[in-house]
Amino acid sequence: MSSCNTTHVSALPLYLEDSVEERVVGGEVARPNSWPWQISLQYKSGSSFYHTCGGTLIRRGWVMTAAHCVDRSRTWRVVLGDHNINSHEGREQYMSVSRVYIHPNWNSNNVAGGWDIALLRLSSEASLNNYVQLASLPPSGQVLPHNNRCYITGWGRTATGGNLSAQLKQAYLPVVDHKTCSSYGWWGSTVKNSMVCAGGGSDSGCQGDSGGPLNCSVNGKWVVHGVTSFVSSSGCNAYRKPTVFTRASAYISWMNGVSIKH
Repeated sequence: MSSCNTTHVSALPLYLEDSVEERVVGGEVARPNSWPWQISLQYKSGSSFYHTCGGTLIRRGWVMTAAHCVDRSRTWRVVLGDHNINSHEGREQYMSVSRVYIHPNWNSNNVAGGWDIALLRLSSEASLNNYVQLASLPPSGQVLPHNNRCYITGWGRTATGGNLSAQLKQAYLPVVDHKTCSSYGWWGSTVKNSMVCAGGGSDSGCQGDSGGPLNCSVNGKWVVHGVTSFVSSSGCNAYRKPTVFTRASAYISWMNGVSIKH
């Protein structure tokens, strides 16, 4: 590859489910149910449900996901405790979604505008066990340092886009601080303060899918710091184009407000 290709800054943001890459560097199959707050968000088509995005169980009746995953009107369900989405393993809990709350500032015509977050009200409360747990969310406003250890998790591509991983995968994606990520030659002004970047090296993948968690190690505990939002149109592990997440700590008060009122 000629060096001139690596310096262009015109790579457009793209949601993971629209990505052209079929398999991604750096991903591995997760130990079953080792990320017990990870959910599969599925939509109904005909008499079947199909995986489209990830999400995070944040309260027994509430899931956090990306706004762009749910800004179309569909019949949704959430599957908790899943590992292989193509088989019934007996640990799953299937919940219908009674209401979708998209952030009021979300604009589906502007990928890089931010506000890519939504809450799903489940029709019933999850039963917590070894396979289904609530995620820990960060304190409001907390920003992680450069290179903080994080993992993205998810089932990867949607069935319409090519190969979907049946088993939950994880990939190591260290945090790229905002100063670096928003600099020239990286994402520039596309990345807002309300976002988190992670990865961006040649060996870091974006094995996972939109709406799913960025799981970060903070003081020896896993905390969900991000909601997977977009990658570069030039590929998942594009040079200086880390995966971009909605920063969960920027939306704590909004999420609390929604779940307290409803």
